[in-house]
Amino acid sequence: MIIGERVKQARIEKGYTQGELGKIIGVSKVSVCGYETGNRTPTIDVLIKLIETLDISSDYLIGNDIRVVSEEEEPYQMMIAKEDLKILQAIKNNQALYNQLYKDPERTIKLINRKLK
Repeated sequence: MIIGERVKQARIEKGYTQGELGKIIGVSKVSVCGYETGNRTPTIDVLIKLIETLDISSDYLIGNDIRVVSEEEEPYQMMIAKEDLKILQAIKNNQALYNQLYKDPERTIKLINRKLK
């Protein structure tokens, strides 16, 4: 879903319609719409054309745009999407949920999943 949202945002920022972007990268408007909604996955060739045409980085497009480092002195780091960071911040702001996730993440996720269904 991150790829689709970011393609749409970058397309709008560049001032392209879905049809215009499709023509530039060699796919149909329906394909571009599918990428943006997450109903279609672009091929690697189309992904490269999207990156070049929309002037965005591959890391940004796939959601690896924020570097996260360990709070301890360990040599650890990873990349996450801004959207994922917002989710983590919201969880940390809910102390009870954060504590439950910290204590037993798998069980807590299963309980949340059941409530959502």
